[in-house]
Amino acid sequence: MYNKKEPVFLKNDIPEIWHGKRYYSLDAYFKNTLGHKLNKIAIDAGFTCPNRDGTLDARGCIFCSEGGSGDFAVPFSSIETDEPYIAYFQSYTGTYAPVSQLEQIFGQALADSKVAGISIATRPDCLPKEVLALFGRLKAAYPRKFIWIELGLQTIHEQTALYIRRGYALECFSRAIYELDSLHIPVIVHVILGLPGESESMMLETVEYLGRIPVFGIKLQLLHVLRGTDLAEDYEKGTFSALTMEEYLHILINCLDHLSPNIVVHRVTGDGPKDLLLAPLWSAEKKKVLNALHHRMKLQNSYQGKYWKGGISYASGTSDTL
Repeated sequence: MYNKKEPVFLKNDIPEIWHGKRYYSLDAYFKNTLGHKLNKIAIDAGFTCPNRDGTLDARGCIFCSEGGSGDFAVPFSSIETDEPYIAYFQSYTGTYAPVSQLEQIFGQALADSKVAGISIATRPDCLPKEVLALFGRLKAAYPRKFIWIELGLQTIHEQTALYIRRGYALECFSRAIYELDSLHIPVIVHVILGLPGESESMMLETVEYLGRIPVFGIKLQLLHVLRGTDLAEDYEKGTFSALTMEEYLHILINCLDHLSPNIVVHRVTGDGPKDLLLAPLWSAEKKKVLNALHHRMKLQNSYQGKYWKGGISYASGTSDTL
């Protein structure tokens, strides 16, 4: 179910439900709803993308690798684990296939006793009524498991969207958000920080926009420049510079300060395949980045929602989103 509860209002304090962090992390969310951490395994289900098969374009998004953002994904049949997990359909566009095929793939995952739920990475222009109806059937068939949808918005600014070859307008994204919300299907939005041509104020506008619509989670992703992409060609030409660690932490903390505290933060950096990563190389030291983030937020007394225009409020921790 999607959480419709009113937020709990607190003053000058970090809520206990954040479990020591200064933002509402995915780990904290699972501790509050399940009582334990839940890992996510990236799956490659053999999909393609309208931005690659010639329907919209044949080149993909400008930053996307040949793996379709699923460079760490594995076939579902190869997963071996004794622990419950989220089946994350990450590669390419996770709803870009006939409904009968989608029903078989997602149904197989949900039927697995080790799968607590599924998360499907897709595009808002690949959610026709037939696919939305499928989600409704799956929710009814597996009421004890969850279905999440991940949408790659990246930015609300149309000029940037054209540059990265996103292939759909903001209106399409907004429509998909409300259609999924009407089905009580939580949405996780991907945002890239450091896109060429975007100022810090533009990035903040994207984050603040998400606080005004029914969004469950957010992934704040550092822009990675990967070898073999068109973005890498522009980088090597000197068209733009990758963010330094100091620049990224400054922007990231500012975004968290302006982010609605009711949105679960699923990611604050990201992993680029080391064999493909061209820039920024410092991002490969993920633990160092996270430690620096948490230390700096404490020094600055920063926390998620500090400057959120909706007021200081926090999710109650009793969400029925699962």
